[in-house]
Amino acid sequence: MNTSIAEDYRNNRVGPVLRAGDVADAAIEAAQEDNPGREIHVDDRTAYIRIDTDGELILRRATLQKALGRTFRMAELEVNLATFSGRIETDTEFMRFYYEKRF
Repeated sequence: MNTSIAEDYRNNRVGPVLRAGDVADAAIEAAQEDNPGREIHVDDRTAYIRIDTDGELILRRATLQKALGRTFRMAELEVNLATFSGRIETDTEFMRFYYEKRF
């Protein structure tokens, strides 16, 4: 199967697709703060927001809580998660999206 370099690059992108709203807005802010040195891409499709970067993206509960200005449980992020790219690791303190295989 032949793929272009652009398709291979896209295959390394990881991150959540969230329903638009305050949690998605907080996730954008958290993605930028929790992943220093990574170029975070945000694709706003009105009804949903795709947040992604290359290889690994982490969202921390404390950062989401700070962005929202209220207490926050990671289960609330899961409720707003429409889908995601990559693999996912969940914890009470963070959610990690990653992809180990590199092209």
